[in-house]
This record gives sequence, structure tokens and C-alpha cells, in this order.
Amino acid sequence: MANFVLVAGARLGAWAWDEVVPELRAAGHGAHPLTLSGLAEKRDVPAGQHTHVQDIVGEVEGKDLRDVVLVGHSYAGIPVGQAAVGIGDRLTHLVLVDAEVPVDGAAFVSAWPDGGATVTASIAQNGGFWPLAPATHYDGHGLTDEQIARIARGATPHPGATLTEPAVLTRSLGELPATYIHCLLAGAEPGDDVAAQSSAGQHWRLVEMDTGHWPMFSQPRELARLLLGTVEV
Repeated sequence: MANFVLVAGARLGAWAWDEVVPELRAAGHGAHPLTLSGLAEKRDVPAGQHTHVQDIVGEVEGKDLRDVVLVGHSYAGIPVGQAAVGIGDRLTHLVLVDAEVPVDGAAFVSAWPDGGATVTASIAQNGGFWPLAPATHYDGHGLTDEQIARIARGATPHPGATLTEPAVLTRSLGELPATYIHCLLAGAEPGDDVAAQSSAGQHWRLVEMDTGHWPMFSQPRELARLLLGTVEV
């Protein structure tokens, strides 16, 4: 039995995995959706990048989980990638769902075309939080109006420090068994680091989903099947 620890991206909480979790548990595995500090039901908890890494490591170690599949979506790829190194031999597989890949010394905003200036300014103007996105932000991603409304209802402003503080990696992620799920409707191709790791063919593999950036809403069953496939390879 594997234990899936599921972490959604910016502004989202454990609730984002509500339609994925039953599929994983029905297959006989553990599923542990996690809300990071500063979000959803934990919105009043102060958080920086290190806090989010510790949230994930604490979930794994606190529940004494073994055979762990760490799943990070979008922004959460950064703390999940760091946590994957931190949990050592408890890790079975790392899954990055249309996610950012952590780079030692770089922050989430580092890869933005303007170096993160726009996001940083937005955080400063909104009390230290990245504000909610408008409903139009979710257009073109294979989501129904109902699904978009659900995301908008559940989303909370994202703690800004987690986006601007750098990642710290003590080991190359290329050494870990990993799957990168690229969502085609999201537009942007995976970064050079993903391409290099997957083309090497030793530890990483690249798979595609014909949907947008939020597959846990648009195609939860298909996403669950891909996640289950990582414990069969």
C-alpha cells in the first residue's frame, strides 16, 4: 500500500483533492490531502517557504507514513520537491502536477518574466498576501462554470512570503524517482530541467493530460489513474 500525500497549488487547500482521494482509497492506498499553513482552514497561521516544507515533512513523519508518493500541484511543487529530499527513504515517488520545480536558492517568483516584480508588488499592496484570481483566470482550462465557481468559493489569498523566499535543496531532484504531469491546455511547456530529467530516462518520466492547469477538478478520475500508475512502475 502506498501513501499519497497531496498538496494543491496557490490559494487552495486539502479540499481541492475531494474527488481524487476516493479513487486512491478505493484502490487500497492511503490518501492524505494536506492544507498548507496560511491557506483555507489554516489561513490564520503565518507562513514562509520553510513553513510549507515543514508542513509536508511533519505530515509524513507525524503520521509515520511509509511508501510515500508526494504529489505537488503548481506552486506546491516547490515545497513538495524540498520535502521529498527531506523525508529520505520514506519516499517512493515524487509527482509534480503541472508544477514548479524547485531550484536551490530560487523562489517561486524567480521564473516569472519580470523576475517576480509584479507578484511582489501585488503582495505588498495586499497586506502580505497574493490576492485571489478573477474567475477569468480559469478560462480555457477545461473547467465547467460550476467547477470554476467551486474553486473561487474555496480559494483564499496566498501568503506572500512563501512565493518570494528561496528554496533550499541539499540533493538533486534528478536522483529521485519522479513523474511530471504536463497539462496541455495550460499552454506553457515544462521547463528545461523537466525535459532534461525525463529525456535521461533514468528516474524521471514525463506524461501528458489533455486538460488544463487544475486537473483535480477538470479530470479527477484520469488524474487519479495516473497517480496510481506511479506505484505500479
